[in-house]
Amino acid sequence: MNTIKEEVSKDKKIVVYQVFTRLFGNKNTTNKPWGTIEENGVGKFNDFTDKALHEIKDLGVTHIWYTGVPHHALVGDYKAYGISDDDPEVVKGRAGSPYAVKDYYNVNPDLAANPANRLQEFEALIARTHEAGLKLIIDIVPNHIARKYEGKSNPVGVKDFGADDDVNAEYKRDNNFYYIPNNHFEIPDGDIPLNGEKNVLVDGVFDENPAKWTGNGSRKVKPDQNDWYETVKVNYGIRPDGSKDFPELPVGFDEKTYQEHFAFWQDKDVPDSWKKFRSIALYWIGKGVDGFRYDMAEMVPYEFWSYMNSAIKMKDPNAFLLAEVYNPKEYRNYICLGKMDYLYDKVETYDKLKDIIRGKSLPDGLSDIQKGMTDIEHNMLHFLDNHDEQRLASPEFAGTPERGKPLMLVSATISTSPTMIYFGQEVGEAANENAGFGTRSRTSIFDYIGVPNHQRWMNNGKFDGGQLSDSEKNLRDFYKRLLNFSIKSSALMGSFQEIQSVNRQNTIHYDDLIYSYVRWSVNQKLIIVANFSSEKTSDFDLKIPSDIIAKWNLKEGVYELKDQLYEKSSVQLKVHNGEGVVRLKIAPSESFIYELK
Repeated sequence: MNTIKEEVSKDKKIVVYQVFTRLFGNKNTTNKPWGTIEENGVGKFNDFTDKALHEIKDLGVTHIWYTGVPHHALVGDYKAYGISDDDPEVVKGRAGSPYAVKDYYNVNPDLAANPANRLQEFEALIARTHEAGLKLIIDIVPNHIARKYEGKSNPVGVKDFGADDDVNAEYKRDNNFYYIPNNHFEIPDGDIPLNGEKNVLVDGVFDENPAKWTGNGSRKVKPDQNDWYETVKVNYGIRPDGSKDFPELPVGFDEKTYQEHFAFWQDKDVPDSWKKFRSIALYWIGKGVDGFRYDMAEMVPYEFWSYMNSAIKMKDPNAFLLAEVYNPKEYRNYICLGKMDYLYDKVETYDKLKDIIRGKSLPDGLSDIQKGMTDIEHNMLHFLDNHDEQRLASPEFAGTPERGKPLMLVSATISTSPTMIYFGQEVGEAANENAGFGTRSRTSIFDYIGVPNHQRWMNNGKFDGGQLSDSEKNLRDFYKRLLNFSIKSSALMGSFQEIQSVNRQNTIHYDDLIYSYVRWSVNQKLIIVANFSSEKTSDFDLKIPSDIIAKWNLKEGVYELKDQLYEKSSVQLKVHNGEGVVRLKIAPSESFIYELK
């Protein structure tokens, strides 16, 4: 398959800063479990000031992902603004899941200083983001929507999901939902809405007749409490038996450009849900959004992605399209046939790094992962922290921010792929709060809550780190140096070769938790070494194999290597008989990026 796609830039490293929009600007430190918006506070679009955005940019960021922007179901009274109340029995938490979208043509009213002007406030944030030199992406969740979807802001001619459905049929191609005819939806057992607080809508009933399939595909009238019961599954023309009820891409289309994909769909009759989501995406592109993160993209057929992504690229060839996909066997289909730019590298690089720091694995296998994804390594976005995962600094992951540093260095430098960090990661946020519906180790996406380490950096809206401890300041400095180096380095967009195997086999005192590799371009040559051990200092002669010495055109002699993270460490590369040796001493959790001078 051809995975070198002309629409994906490969001349500069991309760094994405994911921020949970409702939490970013919240200054309230009450953190009461199940606290209301009045008790625990909430951040607003306006909290992303020019100062805040420039500080994010200066961290070494190129793109910001505003998570949770589309209007989703929540427990709050906005009837004065023409918004209906949501039933707490089909809302997770009090603030609601950002992945139960209620109105795709507007934004979360919680995020606006004046909910009546919420869309205008977000448009102003788009403009400020661009003025700060950043691009921005938002979520689209094509697989499912809120059980009570109400498009109060639809453009002229746009009908709501389900408006024209035949609700007496389990499946029809142009129905937007799957139905369970002649059955009322029943609220699942288990979760107690609002922790038992009285609410007029908590009555054991949610009016959905007939019942629809649940977002994760459950066909039960009464979903399980572990199902995505707050959402309903969108129908993309996949029949209940799993067969496809739409045109399929011809053989060889994995080699075609997005322009050719776009042309293919021009005369094709496609399911109604395809058209609705394409219209949504193009609406936001028209507002100045620079791309999307697609939730659970592999639950939607890649033919649809070809249809939608090619249309987006025709409007904006530089649009950033990132998909949440977890099945390695499908990676190439979603990249080459679905025309995705980037996929999560979760089940390989992320999981491997987590296993290493948890003492479940040695780092050697990182080389095999890189080798196995040689053709698509640029398309696999690297991260260690996001809204779904346990915080890097939490006891459930690295345990301390310092132990996470070598993981972050490897994640950011081992490939040409984009790097993503999650707000607060750079100051060691460990998510120690039991927020209510959300519990500790993950920053809650369902509750009104504060993010303590991030709040100390925010410093009551000054965004100057004024309340950070010395260790937190040092950690942020590490991230700033690493990320800024990565977006400027030509070598990190060039070639990769592991030197792990030769050193594991032949180097004395090269400990089990050391990992090393080289990166290079025409103008820059790097030797990168990480120590995943948080206890052991290692002292050894790092070997640089003869084939690398030859590729780098190095003659006999001594060369200076200068560390690019702190530029205080300098060592020597000695080349003799066509092979290189570097004498190194590396402390616990330390990493080096040595550049050949």
